[in-house]
Amino acid sequence: MTAKRFIVTGFAAAALATAPAAYATTSPGSGGSGPTSGTSTSSTSPQGSASSGGAYYVPPPPGPSSPTQPMVTGFTAKIIHGLAYAPSYAPMAVKRAIWAGDRIRHKPYIFGGGHGAWAAAGYDCSGSVSYVLHAAGLLTTSMDSSGFESWGQSGLGQWITVYTNPGHAFVQIAGIRFDTSSLDDPNPPPGSGPRWRPVVKDPQGFQARHPAGL
Repeated sequence: MTAKRFIVTGFAAAALATAPAAYATTSPGSGGSGPTSGTSTSSTSPQGSASSGGAYYVPPPPGPSSPTQPMVTGFTAKIIHGLAYAPSYAPMAVKRAIWAGDRIRHKPYIFGGGHGAWAAAGYDCSGSVSYVLHAAGLLTTSMDSSGFESWGQSGLGQWITVYTNPGHAFVQIAGIRFDTSSLDDPNPPPGSGPRWRPVVKDPQGFQARHPAGL
C-alpha cells in the first residue's frame, strides 16, 4: 500500500511540472506582470513584449486639440507657423506652460514687462519665463534672471529647463524654446518679444534650473 501511494504521488507531481504556468494580466502601470499561482484572467491584454516579458507603460489617450489648447500626439512639442503645440502625453503643467506662451507670443519686448502685472503690454526675457511658469502653477511671483539662478533645482529637467544668468533667461519646454533672443533660430519670427524657437543645443554661460518632478 505504501509503494502504491508513492507512485501515485510521483505521477501527480510530474503532471504539475509539465502543465503550462498560469499568468495573470493587469492593466498598464499597475506593476502586476509575470507568472502567478492562480488562474489566469483575460479581462485585459498581457503587458510586456514577447522578448522581455516585462510590463510596459501605455500613456493615457490624448485629449482633443483646440485653437486655444493646440496639441500634437506624442512626447515632444512642435512649432507650426509660430504657434506651439503641446505634446499630448505631457503632464498638464507642461501643457499649460506652452499654451500660456502661445497667448503672449505676439507681444513686444518691454524692459520690465511681466514683472509688475501678469497681463502686460509686453514682456522682457525673465518676465516671459515667469509668465509661463506662473500659468503652469510653478511660480507665484515673477523673478528676474538673477533670481532664477536659485529657483527650483539645479540641472536639466525632464520637461522644463530654465536657462539663466545675470543678464538673460529663457525656458525650454518639451523640446522647444520660449525666448526673446533669436540665438540659434534659423528662421526667427518677426517682433522683438518672446517667441517660440528651436532649442539651444549648447547654452554656454547659463545655469540650468528645473522644477521638481518636471
